[in-house]
Amino acid sequence: MGFTMGLNLLLLMAMVATNILSLYHLSSTLVSSKSPSPIHSPVPDHLLQQLRTIRATINHLTRHQPSSDTASTTGGKPSSSAVPQDLLLYSHLSSIASSCHNHPDLLHKYMSYTPFSICPHDPELQETLILNGCHPLPRRRCFSKTPSKPPSPIPLHPFPTSLPDSGVIWSKYACKSFACLSEKQPGFDLKKQRQTLVTFSSELDLPIPQFIQIAKSANSVIRLGIDIGGGTGTFAAVMKELYNMTVLTTTMNINAPYNEAVALRGLVPLHVPLQQRLPVFDGVLDLVRCGRAVNRWIPLVVMEFMLYDIDRVLRGGGYLWLDRFFSRRVDLEKVYGPMIGKLGYKKVKWAVANKTDSGGLKHEEVYLTALLQKPTSK
Repeated sequence: MGFTMGLNLLLLMAMVATNILSLYHLSSTLVSSKSPSPIHSPVPDHLLQQLRTIRATINHLTRHQPSSDTASTTGGKPSSSAVPQDLLLYSHLSSIASSCHNHPDLLHKYMSYTPFSICPHDPELQETLILNGCHPLPRRRCFSKTPSKPPSPIPLHPFPTSLPDSGVIWSKYACKSFACLSEKQPGFDLKKQRQTLVTFSSELDLPIPQFIQIAKSANSVIRLGIDIGGGTGTFAAVMKELYNMTVLTTTMNINAPYNEAVALRGLVPLHVPLQQRLPVFDGVLDLVRCGRAVNRWIPLVVMEFMLYDIDRVLRGGGYLWLDRFFSRRVDLEKVYGPMIGKLGYKKVKWAVANKTDSGGLKHEEVYLTALLQKPTSK
């Protein structure tokens, strides 16, 4: 009852504020019409922004306000089509990503759970919401389901002989073991992945030892980094194994338990999509690496936002490493190259080569491997 009255009060205040601003705009228009100048003054930007904010607030409140008809017909209890009560509570305490409202059915399904009990195990629903920009997820008052038998012993080395299957809930995946995944998905073949990161076979390769040598010759210390779209965390594992460096890995559980694999290797997974703001403070990282998950299929606006967010978290003198970014050759020359160039970074390495698989030949695609250094001051 108190929660509904609070929402009504906020709605009333928003409507009153709208009327006041409308009167202000009308009065300013009348005054300006009496002036000899024939040019009509446009609405100030700050006033338009305030009106948009108030309109968005009203839409947000009305969208989450349970109707009196629904409450009366169900005897005070929400119907199956009503907004879940925990979603209403969450929206009162914290903002919900605007993209969540574009998928109300999925959001309502995700938030239809019993508080203080075990959370539904629905990783595919979580991934769909997150990939569509609904992040952070608003489910807060339930207990996450964990494997019934915790792995024992937990691997202490980032390259164990095998990852323990008991560390994963496999019910939602086609494969039911890491052995199955290593055969069907190259990213789970840890030894093969490690080899590709430390050896040189083409101009597109930048072996990790070579990168470390480049940084040392530039008197640049590499201690902290993020690997964007890092899969099972092999890049972070090599950096930890060989150089005792801390690298966080952003990864998604798309058809496989990537986050669990990263964690079982003693590394830190960040379950965030590419369009999400990196959850670290400004100017604190020495390195940001973008793996093959960063490519031309990312919308241009998301790509641009991501590049400037990378610039935000990199310290002066830090490195941006694009590892086999692929796009059409014409797009690299006319779109992505200029977009990257706007950062004003020094090109330490810039290698382009044809993408020789069937899709690459058909669409005239190329790979780009680039190592760029952020200037120490702008």
